[in-house]
Amino acid sequence: MSWTRVVPVLALLALAGTWGRDLGVVVVVIVALVLAAAVLAAVHHAEVVAHRVGEPFGSLVLAVAVTVIEVALIVTLMVSGGPESASLARDTVFAALMITTTGIVGLSLLLGAQRFRVTLFNAEGSGAALATVTTLAALSLVLPTFTTSQHGPEFSSSQLAFAALASLALYGMFVLTQTVRHRDFFLPVAQEGQREQEDCDEHAAPPSNREALVSLALLLVSLIAVVGLAKVESPAIEEAVAGVGFPPSFVGVVIALLVLLPETLAAARAARRGRIQTSLNLAYGSAMASIGLTIPTIALASFWLEGPLVLGLGSTQLVLLALTVVVSVLTIVPGRATRLQGGVHLVLLAAFLFLAVNP
Repeated sequence: MSWTRVVPVLALLALAGTWGRDLGVVVVVIVALVLAAAVLAAVHHAEVVAHRVGEPFGSLVLAVAVTVIEVALIVTLMVSGGPESASLARDTVFAALMITTTGIVGLSLLLGAQRFRVTLFNAEGSGAALATVTTLAALSLVLPTFTTSQHGPEFSSSQLAFAALASLALYGMFVLTQTVRHRDFFLPVAQEGQREQEDCDEHAAPPSNREALVSLALLLVSLIAVVGLAKVESPAIEEAVAGVGFPPSFVGVVIALLVLLPETLAAARAARRGRIQTSLNLAYGSAMASIGLTIPTIALASFWLEGPLVLGLGSTQLVLLALTVVVSVLTIVPGRATRLQGGVHLVLLAAFLFLAVNP
């Protein structure tokens, strides 16, 4: 029995034993260690599933699975948090957007360029993904700042319904394009100087259907445990954030960092093997799913959630989003990138994190 099969069950038991209880410092540390192990197990099982179904389905499975549970976590925290959590969905979604489009993309390009000097990827597929992410972000996070039907950076009920339907439509169209109509746009591109024998996993026999189904089940268990344990850790996170003097909105950043750990590790491992397109599929797919699935869910949840629902970004966030879009376009259009582009994206992530701490 391998550790990758034991850890998800152990993490689920830890979740059941700690849910809804006040935890001491020692238990908080133990839960954090179990959480980290569950993240590593999730990455392993995601790669097994991805190897069985092939690209881009493997990236899609991980992105959607993580995002669905992320949405459940956001709704749970908003229900229990009351009016004080009015901006939690915005903070978490924007954090996920910045972490994926600057952090995961930048790290993947940097790791790929370290080995292959110049990284190659499919500009058509990545450009289509970036265009969809940008449109989703503008419809759901930018427009509420400028609409006038509702006081403050909020949507009216009809505007929220339109944003929800538009988000679902865009996400559905992209998934159809990625998996059916133009699947070849999202397949990995061979790097210059890369030998076929270098990637043993790519040429190894795919796992059997039974192994893939077991890994899929354990992946879901791992992700449920990751998000659930993140919720268990959230009071300690909130206390730590308040204790060091960070703004309350930084809680959303921490949640996004925890939830996106499996995708970050999977993207980094793919980049080191020269599969930059897989890394970009994970990054933009996660950003797209985060917005495209969260906004419709929040729109439905708004019927029973009390208090306002703040979605519009502030001025600093708008500047960061605009700069990220411009830099991402300049990175993606050529279909090739160096360590410089990776470094530029990571500096943008550092700016986002710094300004989240010190607005």
